[in-house]
Amino acid sequence: MKKVFWVMVIGLLMVTSLAVWAGEGVSAMLWVLAVGTLVSEDAACIGGGLMVASGELTFVPVVLACFAGIFTGDLLLVAAGRWGGRRALAAWPLRTWIPANAVERASEWFAKRGAWVILASRFIPGTRLPTYVAAGILRVPLVQFLPWFALACALWTPLLVGVAMVAGRAALGWLAKWSETSGVLLASGVVAWCAIKLALGLTTWRGRRLLLSRWRRFSRWEFWPMWAVYPPVVAYGIWLGIKHRSFTVFTAANPGIGAGGGLVGESKSEILEGLSGAGDVVAAWKLIKPAGKTERLAAAEEFVAKHGYPVVLKPDVGERGAGVVIAENLEKMTGVLAVEPRALIAQAYVPGVEYGVFYYRHPDAAHGEILAITDKRMVGVTGDGRRTLEALILADDRAVCMAIFFLQKLGSRLNDIPRVGERVMLTELGTHSRGALFLDGTHLLTLEMHAAVERMSRTFEGFYFGRYDVRAVSEQGFRRGEFKVIELNGLTSEATSIYDPSHSVWFGWQMLFRQWRLAFEIGEVNLAKGARALAVREIYSLVKNQS
Repeated sequence: MKKVFWVMVIGLLMVTSLAVWAGEGVSAMLWVLAVGTLVSEDAACIGGGLMVASGELTFVPVVLACFAGIFTGDLLLVAAGRWGGRRALAAWPLRTWIPANAVERASEWFAKRGAWVILASRFIPGTRLPTYVAAGILRVPLVQFLPWFALACALWTPLLVGVAMVAGRAALGWLAKWSETSGVLLASGVVAWCAIKLALGLTTWRGRRLLLSRWRRFSRWEFWPMWAVYPPVVAYGIWLGIKHRSFTVFTAANPGIGAGGGLVGESKSEILEGLSGAGDVVAAWKLIKPAGKTERLAAAEEFVAKHGYPVVLKPDVGERGAGVVIAENLEKMTGVLAVEPRALIAQAYVPGVEYGVFYYRHPDAAHGEILAITDKRMVGVTGDGRRTLEALILADDRAVCMAIFFLQKLGSRLNDIPRVGERVMLTELGTHSRGALFLDGTHLLTLEMHAAVERMSRTFEGFYFGRYDVRAVSEQGFRRGEFKVIELNGLTSEATSIYDPSHSVWFGWQMLFRQWRLAFEIGEVNLAKGARALAVREIYSLVKNQS
């Protein structure tokens, strides 16, 4: 690695010489640009281009300074891979920048395409860092590949600086009458950065499909974050609080469930225990309490000895599928227990189709009602013997919506080519945030299924409002009320059928409004019967503890 060292020294000498040649007033700016590329080469190049547009610097010195900084940074990545190997990926800051599976793929690219990978990675978003680290790990001959690193920088740097310069000059020309130019330059920098990223994305089929993925996640409300969906619901909740003369009365909706009836931080094992009167309708489960690794593994193995693999392991306190793992063997189960110190639930895996059934009952009513049914579809792709798993994911109309998640999840397998007709499942859990497709299953409601839900709900004293997640052998079995409960969610569970792609956000808001109206109404009746609602400080404490 002496060659890498001397090349980096030469790069720094280039910047120093350039700074001296440019003059004292300019040298500091060039140094800042060169060093800034080590933090963000895009920001440094665009910033340099804007300085050229404003007349503070000239084009050639800026390009040379950015080139020297970027070239040095590229060689530092190679050095990190060569000196530290794969251990470097676990160290800061590389562990925050580069997924380990991305380096695995870059290594395969090198084996197939060689030097062209270096050049192409400069123009394909998300591939440069893993490619250069992989070059170090593979110990590529530096003398042979050094010209390719230099050529990639020589092509990329003036392009980025030039686009920013042109955008900056255009903005200043349009707005020459403004007395303050800093805001204009900043805006033109943002425009230049967006234009470059968009143009690079459009140059490849992969980039275009990833842009489509981002567009769909932006344009389809089912993928919006909670902070974008829930403000109207919160406002409606405030109005309900005023109407019912209590802002926390809804926490009395499920007196039989802790943590405010399932508001936040409730124990899944306590809820499943509350359903113990329902018998074998609930999938077999066991609580793996916090203890030593040996004791926890022994408890899990005892459960598996009775119910077999695969076994579902999930945190006793968790939400939206976080931390849920399906362990197919002892090795995977041991790995989960080793990294998760919290209480876990081991549950027998139930094959088949999955549904969400939202049930509620007014305390004085003779029977309950089913508010919504969600038909949960697991997403998968089918091999054709030609395309890689990555290409199949990007080509699939549904999978592309969650492409970033799936590509990260299956990183080590993305170059595999599934056989003709081979079905590769991308999701294994009925969780929307982990890729499952939610459809409105209201049409699946039958008297038999309703009666089955009613019977088991009546065995849980103090339960009036929540969503069952169940699995059945088939749709026909579900309609007949033949299913296994894998989870029951309380107060803050959603009627997840709202996330059916055919439903608008207005439909979703109407359903969520109805949910919370029911929660307030049921809570008010239970409060009159002696149940207790949480105080605001108690809710704050629950939220804080969960966070």
